[in-house]
Amino acid sequence: MGKEQLRIVYMGTPEFAVAGLKALVEGGYNIVAVVTMPDKPAGRGHQVQFSAVKQYALSVGLPVLQPEKLKDPEFIETLRQYRADLQIVTAFRMLPEVVWAMPRLGTFNLHASLLPQYRGAAPINWAVINGEKETGVTTFMLKQEIDTGNMIMQERITIGEDEDAGSVHDRLMELGVEVTLRTVDKIAECDARGIALPVTPQPEMSDLRPAPKIFKETCEIRFSQMTMNEIHNFVRGLAPYPAAWCNLTIGGKEYENVKVYRVTCGEGLITVPCADGKVSIAELQMPGKKRMDAKSLMNGLRLN
Repeated sequence: MGKEQLRIVYMGTPEFAVAGLKALVEGGYNIVAVVTMPDKPAGRGHQVQFSAVKQYALSVGLPVLQPEKLKDPEFIETLRQYRADLQIVTAFRMLPEVVWAMPRLGTFNLHASLLPQYRGAAPINWAVINGEKETGVTTFMLKQEIDTGNMIMQERITIGEDEDAGSVHDRLMELGVEVTLRTVDKIAECDARGIALPVTPQPEMSDLRPAPKIFKETCEIRFSQMTMNEIHNFVRGLAPYPAAWCNLTIGGKEYENVKVYRVTCGEGLITVPCADGKVSIAELQMPGKKRMDAKSLMNGLRLN
């Protein structure tokens, strides 16, 4: 069975997942349905917002499923009716076995890390926060334990010393498209030849670093407890989203929930002591204001 005949259900939600879906559609692959998160209100007006994947799927006329619960019998039956040979998961939820085991060729996941490192919801952020010099993407077959299945393909990129998570995200998104297509082609080829897909068990490692979901409290810069290098990595690992934050006193006035996008070591216009010296906040966003550099902020406040 070639790629045109292989019936694929694609599962994903954010922008990171759109690139792979778009490449599959434009490459002539047979996407029979898309599964994404339910619509949710967003912004000040609480208007209903579609996921990035849903917006793209609707634009090219693909059926969209949005289950509240993945074990819902009605959803399971609807999904079964699409008779998928293969399911692809990119930046989605943890699937129950009744879902991931449904296709005859199984379900594979594209994960934005070099597994087994950084299993979890925020692998790109944590790799940068921890000062990693490289990261990558991995495709693997799903099984019960999250992000632990046998690996199909893995590709690496280097992380620049001052690169932030947004830049790494964009480069991994491009790499992920390539690896997703190669993985599907490999599965289709093995299926056509009637041979087993070659996979590799994830190696056992004693120093695994997790990638848990990030919350607001996760993003607070604790200057007195962190070194200059740790703060530098922390800030760029959370930039541009969700962004590190702190409370600042400038010109005798205290500002709360200031978002910080870039810091440098040593003295500057806005300098804060830390565990091993001082860091300068070079780019930030005050509450209710736009993102700006420190000089523009100080000029606006008319302070030295």
